[in-house]
Amino acid sequence: MTIRPITITGEPVLHRRAEPVEVIDDGIRELVADMFETMDAARGVGLAAPQVGVGLRIFTWQMDNRDGIPARGVVINPFVTSSKPPVGDPDPHDESEGCLSVPGESFPLRRGETATLTGLDLDGNEISYSATGWFARMFQHEYDHLNGFLYVDRLQGKWARKAKKAVKSQGWGTPGQTWMPGTDRDPFGHDDVDEESEDFGTVPEGGHTEATEDELAR
Repeated sequence: MTIRPITITGEPVLHRRAEPVEVIDDGIRELVADMFETMDAARGVGLAAPQVGVGLRIFTWQMDNRDGIPARGVVINPFVTSSKPPVGDPDPHDESEGCLSVPGESFPLRRGETATLTGLDLDGNEISYSATGWFARMFQHEYDHLNGFLYVDRLQGKWARKAKKAVKSQGWGTPGQTWMPGTDRDPFGHDDVDEESEDFGTVPEGGHTEATEDELAR
């Protein structure tokens, strides 16, 4: 297994529709293993293949939930349907998303409160899951990646303007930019939390639980 660099907004593979997987072979299994390794190193709750530079319809996840869905999984050639987002402005505290391909930033976005995922597992078996809350949000977030959209593309009003300003100020939006989980400093501040925990002689709270607004990174 290999940790792969994560592509940053502006990389073309992130902004076009990913291709279906035709055959689940050893190459696909190696890619999925690398995606899990990369997702774990980045402390993300989800990762889509375009985020490691591969334009195929695959995403992985690691996220506890109350929906009876395996906390760790992969889906190949997924299809996601969701309820309509609630009417009104998103709550900056409770509805903010982050993304490993827009590292270190988070902005509020309304999504459907329920979502259904269908597709194939790594053995080619059909899977079907119904999710609620943040797990449903994660499915929608990752599925967007496979259709060439980042969550910042869905922002509206002042949040869209803030996101564009952040992307510009970081010098993103052009091809060839990546960051390396486990090597580069964590853009969402997990390294700082770990260091603070070590200073106080405590064990940091364990990795992947239910997503918070800063952890939903897909």
